[in-house]
Amino acid sequence: MNALTAEWVSKAEGDYATAGRELQVDDRPNFDAVCFHAQQTAEKYLKAFLQENLVRFPKTHSLIELLELCLPLDVSLENLRSDLIRLGRYAVHYRYPGESATKTEAQMAFDVVTAVRKTLIEKLETGG
Repeated sequence: MNALTAEWVSKAEGDYATAGRELQVDDRPNFDAVCFHAQQTAEKYLKAFLQENLVRFPKTHSLIELLELCLPLDVSLENLRSDLIRLGRYAVHYRYPGESATKTEAQMAFDVVTAVRKTLIEKLETGG
């Protein structure tokens, strides 16, 4: 794994850990933050995959735009599309007043990103 890929993975793991910790908080958990950090985890893992494969990518938070760049490298990543669509809305959805995530939604976001993370880690480890 090249050095910049490792940095993307490290950042992704930080977001993943933050989301997981926030789900465990008993006093005033921030479910909005769980959803946001779940989206960020997926975004950074997609960018790590692209970086490892030397594919340039724009500054974007669109998980689908990043997925489209990944597909020529590994068509099996198409299986992530529905999960990435679900996570994609969390880039901004709960960051502003008007709506808040529920515990159920936060748990779902964490479960979804756990599966996305597992797939992308496997791809990075196998060079796929």
